[in-house]
Amino acid sequence: MQDFSTSPVEMVASFWRNRALIKALTKREILGRYRGSILGMLWSLFNPILMLGVYTFVFSVVFNARWGAGGGSKTEYALVLFAGLIVFSLFSDCVGRAPSLILSNVNYVKKVVFPLEVLPWVSLGAALFHGFISLLVWLIFYGVFIGLPTLTVLLLPLVILPLLMFSMGISWALASLGVYLRDISQIIGVVITMLMFLSGIFYSVSSLPVDYQEIMKMNPLVPIIEQARVVLVWGGEPNYLLLLNYLGGAFVFASLGFAWFQKTRKGFADVL
Repeated sequence: MQDFSTSPVEMVASFWRNRALIKALTKREILGRYRGSILGMLWSLFNPILMLGVYTFVFSVVFNARWGAGGGSKTEYALVLFAGLIVFSLFSDCVGRAPSLILSNVNYVKKVVFPLEVLPWVSLGAALFHGFISLLVWLIFYGVFIGLPTLTVLLLPLVILPLLMFSMGISWALASLGVYLRDISQIIGVVITMLMFLSGIFYSVSSLPVDYQEIMKMNPLVPIIEQARVVLVWGGEPNYLLLLNYLGGAFVFASLGFAWFQKTRKGFADVL
């Protein structure tokens, strides 16, 4: 039986070696999601617009919510909220689909030469595409109601990089677990829903009691969402030391997830 390398070097090398395949599969994944629909790719633009409109109406109009201590306008609340949703959606798109990645691509499992480890990269690529479209919607909304955004917007890729590495680690682990434990998809769906309300997307973490703030900061999504708002909404520079520490931990986590996937993939064909 073929042995698969579990080293972090192979994790990076596999991505570079199969970059053309990842690009092609990502393109197919994006186009396939809208194949057969009347509006086609336009849905990738309409979805974030509709989401922004609905959340803005529900929270800032119906519940009369304001950011932080209650100051600020409805427009500000919408921008802050949607900035958090963009980051959360990147994570949830990857992690939510991870348990079914192998199950939905059984034909690839039988092919010895196919690098199964690239499937989470494909999922991440599709999530980044939709995240970019959502960011364009956010920038247009900001430009219309506030004015030109600050140049710190360009730092957003630096902010989300640690979260992307962390998401890859979870995706590799869940893609493998999904083969052996079919209930994992249902569990992850519930966890993602819980995280959406426990990640400070709809409210400011700083407005919570101190004890709860410490608990909330244990959520790996919270620091990235807060730093994304710093560069997008508030026009400040991120906490570089925090991001560097997060990136180091995320790389270790991704390496462990990759190693688990490589160790367990030998049994995929037998189970499927």
